[in-house]
Amino acid sequence: MADERGLVLVVEDDAAIADLVGRYLRRDGFDVHVVTDGRIALTEVRRLRPAAVVLDVGLPGADGIEVCRALRASGDWTPVLFVTARDDEVDRVLGLELGADDYVTKPFSPRELVARVATVLRRARGLPQEVLEVGGTRLDTGQRRVWAAGREVSLTATEFELLTQLMRRPRQVLDRAQLLSLVWGYAANAGTRTVDVHIAQLRAKLGDSSPIRTVRGVGYSADPP
Repeated sequence: MADERGLVLVVEDDAAIADLVGRYLRRDGFDVHVVTDGRIALTEVRRLRPAAVVLDVGLPGADGIEVCRALRASGDWTPVLFVTARDDEVDRVLGLELGADDYVTKPFSPRELVARVATVLRRARGLPQEVLEVGGTRLDTGQRRVWAAGREVSLTATEFELLTQLMRRPRQVLDRAQLLSLVWGYAANAGTRTVDVHIAQLRAKLGDSSPIRTVRGVGYSADPP
């Protein structure tokens, strides 16, 4: 039975890293299940229904990118935090077709990874009830649903909260540091690149009705057309 904070599925083929991550997550109140193979991970996500997945990119069987793509293609939006060995993979693991929620690069601090898992879960578990509308985009925080130009759009927990923070403050320009603090919380050392990649994902999903405007050299705002 999972602890109060929920079950985290750790998908990592390096036994030392898996053990370290597992120990820190358990110390913070999470239940942990570890698998070492990408194909097994897909089966275990469907069987265990974890609260979140910590997913290494380089895996035997199927790599982390394939695993995340398969989950999203099947309509499974379990929060995913990628572990990647190279910083130059960041755009790829947070790519538009994947829908990852966050990432850490090796070598990483186990405490930082646990903080990021907790932050992703906080986002996934809901916001106060609000219905927000800016231009052709409508967002319901209670139902955790978004519509753009009348069509429903599937967002990750991170994308959803990022859009919520912008739509709560129409026409107000938020710089990247503010968005990191509002959305990523004390994992704010994720870096401004993370904000830019998630903004790109949101715009691609919302299409022509996206209310997100770039203010060059400053940040982003949600503006009616």
